[in-house]
Amino acid sequence: MPPPPPPPPLGRGRKRAAQTFDAALDDVELIGARAALAQGRWTAVRALLAATGDDWDRRGHRVTVLAQEPNTHAWARDWLVAEPESADANVLLALATVQRALNGKSKPDRARTACGAAAALAPADPTPWLGLLILERFLGAEEDVVKLFDEVRHRYPDHHHAHHLMTARLAERRPDAGRDPLHEVYDFAAWSAEHAPADSPLAILPVVAHAERYRVLAAAGGGATDPVASGHWVGRRARQVMKAAFDWWLEWERDDHPRSHIDLNFLAHAKFCEGRGAEAAALFHRIGPYATPAPWSYPDRDPYKAFRAARDSALGTA
Repeated sequence: MPPPPPPPPLGRGRKRAAQTFDAALDDVELIGARAALAQGRWTAVRALLAATGDDWDRRGHRVTVLAQEPNTHAWARDWLVAEPESADANVLLALATVQRALNGKSKPDRARTACGAAAALAPADPTPWLGLLILERFLGAEEDVVKLFDEVRHRYPDHHHAHHLMTARLAERRPDAGRDPLHEVYDFAAWSAEHAPADSPLAILPVVAHAERYRVLAAAGGGATDPVASGHWVGRRARQVMKAAFDWWLEWERDDHPRSHIDLNFLAHAKFCEGRGAEAAALFHRIGPYATPAPWSYPDRDPYKAFRAARDSALGTA
């Protein structure tokens, strides 16, 4: 592997945090289409989603990022008036409605109806079901979340975002169980990683499960609020999980995946908490400016400060 280039500077001060945490990550085409949509030019989004095709992870990433913009719901409705049978317009409106429901600006049933309409127009597309999974991960009963996850997997078994959502939800079961190495979230993550293709970024899912479990334990008062001091990343099982994930990254390094920087942030966070400064530094180099709020915000921390402090420490000791 060639030596990585130095990471771009993140700048200083919390005012830069909004720039640092851009959900679009390194998707330049998505960033351009999003800017056009903010000006009401939905044709750029139409072209973007048409070009994305059935790359389901990329389609899900692009639609969910676009749906987070405050004016997307209105512009998607305009697009739908012009092209009422457009599956892309329907799915964008559906996920924008999900976002509005989560923000308390729309009733959840409207989002469920919109996702159902989008799913009917494109039966093979897991994205409308992803929208429902995003909604019910916060609002629904556990059996509903499991059913929706199965609907996504039925259409695309290795869906990255869906697996992360399911992992986060499972980690919240039995919050008072303490550091239970047999907790179901670990089994789920290990099973998902083992049954995915060798080059699948789901190999990082056990690390994600470990971080999500820490989030729950710390919030419940069962873990230190400083993840490094918690001891959560230094047990035998934790070390095995981190080593396997880091070895996978060294061999495969899926930088072509639309959500690869999310995995890199989870892995860098884990390696830093484990005290593996040199390995964390290599990951921070690859992350560059594409930091993500999770898991640096766990538990209830300023994610920008936490990321910057960890990065500076790792690069200073490497």
